[in-house]
Parts: sequence; C-alpha cells; structure tokens
Amino acid sequence: MRRVVITGMGIVSPLGIGVDHVWQQIIAGQSGIDKIDRFDTSDHPTKIGGQVPTGKTEDGCFDINHWIDPKEQKKMDLFIAYGIVAADMAIADSGWVAHDDDAKNRTGVMIGAAMGGVRALEDGIMTSFNKGPKRLRPFFVPSLLINLASGHVSMRHGFKGPNHAPVTACATGTHAIGDASRMIMFGDADVMVAGGTESAIHYVGVAGFNAARALSTAYNDDPKKASRPWDKGRDGFVMGEGAGVLVLEEYEHAKARGAKIYAEIAGYGMSGDAYHLTSPEPSGDGGYRAMQTALKYAELAPNDIDYINAHGTSTPAGDMVELHAIERLLGNHTPNVAISSTKSSVGHLLGAAGAVEALFCAKTIETGTIPPTLNLDNPEDGTEGKNLVPHVSQQKEVSVALSNSFGFGGTNASLVFKRI
Repeated sequence: MRRVVITGMGIVSPLGIGVDHVWQQIIAGQSGIDKIDRFDTSDHPTKIGGQVPTGKTEDGCFDINHWIDPKEQKKMDLFIAYGIVAADMAIADSGWVAHDDDAKNRTGVMIGAAMGGVRALEDGIMTSFNKGPKRLRPFFVPSLLINLASGHVSMRHGFKGPNHAPVTACATGTHAIGDASRMIMFGDADVMVAGGTESAIHYVGVAGFNAARALSTAYNDDPKKASRPWDKGRDGFVMGEGAGVLVLEEYEHAKARGAKIYAEIAGYGMSGDAYHLTSPEPSGDGGYRAMQTALKYAELAPNDIDYINAHGTSTPAGDMVELHAIERLLGNHTPNVAISSTKSSVGHLLGAAGAVEALFCAKTIETGTIPPTLNLDNPEDGTEGKNLVPHVSQQKEVSVALSNSFGFGGTNASLVFKRI
C-alpha cells in the first residue's frame, strides 16, 4: 500500500490566518472567542462565537480582497472563500506546482463542509420572498453548494484529479483527509488538497443550534471562558468558523521532489453509533471502534500513542463519553498520554474542526509542543489520573498523535499521524 504524508498546511481560524501565526496563538493559550458582532444577537440566547478576525493580512487577519477578486467574491458564500484561502496557503507551503497535464490529472481536491452556504441560502430566501424570484443572483445556487469549495480550488489551480466533498457534520474535515489519503493509497491520485471549511456564524445558523440546545449560553459576558472541555462548568459548545486544508502526497512522490514532510497519515478509522440524531451513544463504543480501526491500519498499538487531540466540544454529555472511550482504548497507558482539546481556544468549527485539528496534530509532532485545554478550572469527576493539559502547553516528544471527530447522526472518524 502506498504511504501518504502531509507536505503543506493552511488555516483560517478565529485566532487569525496562517499556520505559524495561529500555532503561536494556540500554544500561548490565547482564545479567539468573543461577542458576535456580525449580526444583532439581542433575540438569541447565545451571543458569542469564534469569528475569523478581519483586517490586514500582514497582521494575521483575514482580508478577502487580498486573496479573491471582488468579482469572484459574488459567486461564493464565505465558507467557500475560507476554503480557497486555506488551500492557497497549503499549496504554497507545499511547494507543489502541477506543471503538466499528467501532474494536473494526478492532483485532486477534497474539501468538505457540514453546513455549507446557509448564509447564501438565507439571503436568497429573503430576497425571493421580499423582492420576487427574479431578483435572485445568477450565482445563488453555486454560492451555497458544499462541493463548490473543492470546485473553486480545482479551477483556481488547474487540478483535474478526483474532485469530491464529504458532508458528515462535525466529522467532515477528518473524513475528507482520511478519504483523500485512501485515494492516494489506492493510486487514484498522487497529491490531494484536503480539509474542511465552515462559516455558520449568522442569524439562522446560531438560531438553529440554539434550538437544539447545543450552544453555550452561560458565558455571554465572559466569552473567552465559554469553551471549557471536561470542566464542570461547561454548558455547550461555542461555534467557531474557518478552514483547515492539508496537502497530502504519496511518500515517494514527495521525497523525489525534496518536499518538506510534516507527518505521515498512518491510520484512518470510521464507525457509526446507530443511536441518536444528536447525542453520542453513552458507552462511547462508536468512538472507541473508530480509534481502534485507525490504529489497526496504522499497525500501531495503543501504547504507541503520545498525544490525542480530542473532539472535546465542551458539551455536558459528549466530553465524558469520549474520555471514557479513550480510557477504554488506552487502558493502563492512559496516564502517559497527553489529551487536549483545542476547541477551548477556537471553538467548534463544525465541518472544518477535524481538518484544523489534524493540522494541530502535525504541528505537535513537528515541534514537540502540546497545545493546552483552556478553562479547565474544575475538572469533571472521572478525569482523575489523566493529563488533559490544563491551561498551559506542555513539551513532549510526540511520535504518534491521534485526532477524533464525531458528528450528528452518530458518525465517527479518527486519524493517526506518525513522525517520519
């Protein structure tokens, strides 16, 4: 089976844009969560979120005009723009240029989302009802379709290989990377641009998750304290937005061109809970089986794991269900493994979460720095004897890292990353 490595990375997040900038913010324990200023939240129970900061690119902020021509912007929802920018950064970081038709045909794109263009849909519905259907923009449909993030990136760079877009709720980014890695393993492509993107912080998006009682409402006056995985004071997740994109490459292909290699995608596991639309199966068996399968394909044992970037959304039920599954997997090795949730810094990026967290795993392997779990002030019962990396980052040589993503509908995905 062909091996797959990471040779490029790009990120748009509530802590800004660019891998180096965001990584320094993450390991310094900074939070990108604040009051929502994009719309009036006065009639929403939740008034906070992890918005992508706008401003000058050189300051690590998102300036859409720096990346995308204003005429092109009219063709896309913001989630597509985030995906384009993260992909542009990842491709530049990789140094990969498809110079000829064969290289273009062997390079594909797989960028997914959970919600997609809900803002564009919301605007289109309001326009059609208030002004009539003839007032809809001609790019209304392409602006909201989830696969158009992949479509724009492929057209922008001339990549003619597999063009795909998974949609698996909050497991989307992880599934995109795992599925793209398999395309390379089985020879469908030599290079894949893979990840997730999301921009659901708008009136209907926040209202919908509030209706499901999934979001935090207790920390509107202290936003940076709201995302608190495994803490007794947690009351729901904080919605974030952004994109994470990786360039995946067949190992020998990367070596032949002298590419920098961050880490290897060593294993990938999936499972289904078959239990509930929004709640995890209480025993955590689905998450356990996804992790177990990822290790199986990596040909590694639980004792090989050094770090886990947990799904850890800060929900009352989900956090401990996952932790119990991790403990079941690791057994006596549990105290030796650092486990943290970077959602405490950036919130939950929904379909982009797994891709951003895969990037953080690769950086952990590269740097030996483990990002912290913020706001873990009063750990939940059952966390005893586990290193949840509270408050501050830790230094540790990491050879194997695992990342979890679990989504509505009981969809579970895990990735194993290994040092080359």
